[in-house]
Amino acid sequence: LFSVAFLLRGPAGPLVAQLGGSVLLPCSAETPLPLEELEVEWRRTDSEALVHLFQEGEVRPESQSYDYSGRAHFLTEGFAAGNYSLLLTNVTRADGGLYICKVFTNLDSNEITAEIKDIGETLTVFLKAILSLSLGVSERLVVIGTGVASAFVGDEVTLDCSVDSHIPPGELENVTWKKKDQEMLVLVFRYDQIVPVSAHELYRDRADLFTAEIPKGNFSLRLKHVRPEDKGEYICEAHSGHLSANTIIALQGLGKTTDY
Repeated sequence: LFSVAFLLRGPAGPLVAQLGGSVLLPCSAETPLPLEELEVEWRRTDSEALVHLFQEGEVRPESQSYDYSGRAHFLTEGFAAGNYSLLLTNVTRADGGLYICKVFTNLDSNEITAEIKDIGETLTVFLKAILSLSLGVSERLVVIGTGVASAFVGDEVTLDCSVDSHIPPGELENVTWKKKDQEMLVLVFRYDQIVPVSAHELYRDRADLFTAEIPKGNFSLRLKHVRPEDKGEYICEAHSGHLSANTIIALQGLGKTTDY
């Protein structure tokens, strides 16, 4: 018999998540495994709580521990490609810790671990910290983002971005959202109004801001009807006179949920 051993890849280091946000726990095989004999099991290592299970060709949401029911998802196209990553949504403080991904076939098994080490507070907490450091400074422009966001195809996702400046948010020269790899304009806010005609046609009618939050400096992007091609890095950049600052947010995941 030939060896059927397989290797798994996990995250390169501890994962960072945002309270109420989403985080992707990577787990993938170098070579796709036969679905008919595949079993994938995600568990917490501290409590042995079952986070999610794929068994006998089906996702088993009914087997999830109560704390993860409806919050932990596999990606539809993942299994055929050897991707057994887990998308965890609505992150809570209790989600911090070590997770194990165990993959079984009829003749072999392997496992990797993924750690959610840092669960950040909401952006307003970070913004207050920046403000406290900025006291006494006449001119400032600070842009803060969460770094990573995850979503399912067809859903709506929020890319967080807050701007702290010495002038009111509505009087900023401009705040722009761009798709980094293609320098594609997603949304432009200029002098207290969104300029829809400036956005690339791929994002028109899909990208918006939370207008009621703008006076607080919240320029988070709401992207509707997420598409596979939306995956990638986005830049939120603010300009005020001679000052400019930006932050980069990576949109990842972008599978279709298999949990019906």
